[in-house]
Amino acid sequence: MASPVDAQLILADAAQAVGGKVSMLGAGWSVTGSPTAPQAVVGLIKVPWDRANEKLPLHLQLVDADGKPIALTGPDGLAEQLIEFNATVEVGRPPGLTAGTPIDSSFTVNVQPLPLPAGRYTWRLDIAGDVIATSFQVT
Repeated sequence: MASPVDAQLILADAAQAVGGKVSMLGAGWSVTGSPTAPQAVVGLIKVPWDRANEKLPLHLQLVDADGKPIALTGPDGLAEQLIEFNATVEVGRPPGLTAGTPIDSSFTVNVQPLPLPAGRYTWRLDIAGDVIATSFQVT
């Protein structure tokens, strides 16, 4: 059985990932108004040694307090679109790294303002079957 992936999700006003590091502005909030301000979801991932060189699917989705996926009207004004992001993470073992050391990876997803009704929302990250989440309140 593969080792679990360790990760953290952080909400910020804005963020960017460059060279394996993340720069954040206004990190750590959990209450916002509606429409929400632009926001960033930051993922800090520790890939276990035994999962290096493995493609790990990543699915980030916004859900409501009942766990129902959030869908908003798209730019065409007709079709609803889920607020979600899919990617794959794969890291290699750097030369000289001590066996067993987790390998860092990160991502940022910058999100435009969202017209969310008041309530509790959660960004839910599923990375290779391991689930991590962070919540926020819209007032």
